[in-house]
Amino acid sequence: MVYLSPKITQLPGSVSNKTYYNIEFPKGHIAVKSFNAEVVDEAGDPVSLQETYIHHWVAVRYYQRKGGKDLIIAGNAGLCNHGRSQFFGMGSETRKTSTYVPDPYGIEVGDPLKVPAGYEEKWMSDIHAIDTRGAVDAMGCNECRCNLYNVTNDKDGQPLKPNYVGGLHCCYDGTQCKVKNGLRKVKRNVYFKYTVKWVDWSDSIVPVKVFIFDVTDTWQHTGIHDCLFEYDVEKSTNNYINTRRSSVRFPTTGDVIYGFAQQYIGGIGATLYGEDGRVICASKPVYGKGKDIGDEAGYIVGMSTCYPKPGSVKIAKETDWSGLNS
Repeated sequence: MVYLSPKITQLPGSVSNKTYYNIEFPKGHIAVKSFNAEVVDEAGDPVSLQETYIHHWVAVRYYQRKGGKDLIIAGNAGLCNHGRSQFFGMGSETRKTSTYVPDPYGIEVGDPLKVPAGYEEKWMSDIHAIDTRGAVDAMGCNECRCNLYNVTNDKDGQPLKPNYVGGLHCCYDGTQCKVKNGLRKVKRNVYFKYTVKWVDWSDSIVPVKVFIFDVTDTWQHTGIHDCLFEYDVEKSTNNYINTRRSSVRFPTTGDVIYGFAQQYIGGIGATLYGEDGRVICASKPVYGKGKDIGDEAGYIVGMSTCYPKPGSVKIAKETDWSGLNS
């Protein structure tokens, strides 16, 4: 099934990041096999990343009280303690990153026995889109450099730290990135188009759990999975390559079915290791080289995905895993 988000109205340089709104999703007890997405215009045609940059998007499952506003987030299996509750999510790499869950596996949703009494299962999304038509520095807008947005406070009105030069605190909903003088402000509507493939649930399907790791997680020092969303890339004398590493202890047993990393412009790869040093999954970005949609030069247009042979990569509970991001 193909769905469209509510319309996202943009002007050159504008930022849309409405905080979580309801989206349509297949009904019933099902096994999700893939969730693919892209941004399209009102004619349904794909929109170039050079015009609308998708910083990130997430799809979150939750339970809402029938006839009320109370809700319960039905998050993934971990590991982050906050802010990483999505089942699906990516960024500019959406179009060329595989999300297919191979047989006989599936992501189980819609099980009526798991819905709290008096509640119903729903889905919501957060889409962060930056319009860079006519931008003075399109890549700077995409990287949320504060000087291009001319902001001194975050979305809650709190002053930015003096050394905060760029990040989500500068490109929140309603902010405006610097565009060229005299540029005609042409308004347009775009949509987040997403395609969900699924099969009806049956006993022949093996359920998979969704785990999210964050290289900023300092769990080994704090005891809390305090995923920080972003971090400063420090200067390096090693060919200008900056590497960040973190380790976590896995909470369950099972097999690795598939995996991939999300990175932003400038990233060169991320790797997940087992405690014995073996590579579990190495995911690398695919950079565009041209002007065609899906091949935009300088943009990450895809991430390589790991599909181990079923049963070949096993994990044990309390096993230490480490991740490397460059």
